[in-house]
Amino acid sequence: MTAPDDEHHDAPPAPAPAPGADELSVRDRALLALERRPWSGPGAKERAIREELGISPVRYYQLLNALIEDERALREDPVTVNRLRRVRDARRGRR
Repeated sequence: MTAPDDEHHDAPPAPAPAPGADELSVRDRALLALERRPWSGPGAKERAIREELGISPVRYYQLLNALIEDERALREDPVTVNRLRRVRDARRGRR
């Protein structure tokens, strides 16, 4: 005698995750790497954003703010992401 089939035998299989779906993009990793670096003076970070990433500082901060909400970023670099979340939350509290 065989065991009864699972009740959900007609359900389609769960889709496989896309390759790399659980990983950050190269750009996202570059954003976090730039954010980890110390900056020597005014304008140095903005210059690095333009030269190394090829985007404007405004776009950089838009991408960074979205990135710190991504759980993949938190797994990749919890120290940086948590620091950025604390800074953001403190700014919101002052408004």
